[in-house]
Amino acid sequence: MNRPQRIAPTHPRRLAGAAACAALCASLWAGSVQASDVPKGIEQALATAQQEKKGVTLYVGGQVIGGGVLRIEPGQWVELKNQQFGRIVVRLDRIDGLAMP
Repeated sequence: MNRPQRIAPTHPRRLAGAAACAALCASLWAGSVQASDVPKGIEQALATAQQEKKGVTLYVGGQVIGGGVLRIEPGQWVELKNQQFGRIVVRLDRIDGLAMP
C-alpha cells in the first residue's frame, strides 16, 4: 500500500503568514500615504465648494457645522457663513470630515 507522504504543517503556515505580513505592510504603507493627503483633499474640496458657491458640512470634534465657504487660508483655516452666524472660522487641522452635495 502507498502511504501518503506527510508534509510538515509549518510550511504552509509559514507561507500564509509571510503573505499576510506582506499584505499588512503594504496596506499600512498605503494608509500612511493616503493619510498625509487628507488635509490636502479637504482643502481641495473646500476650494471647489467656494468656486461653485455650494454649501458644505464640516465635522469638527463631534460637532456638525454647515455653511458656505467665504475664504480659505491655505494650510491654516477656512471661513464659513450660515444663516445663524455671519462668520465661522475653523482650523483646517481640526476638521474630521467634510460633506458637500
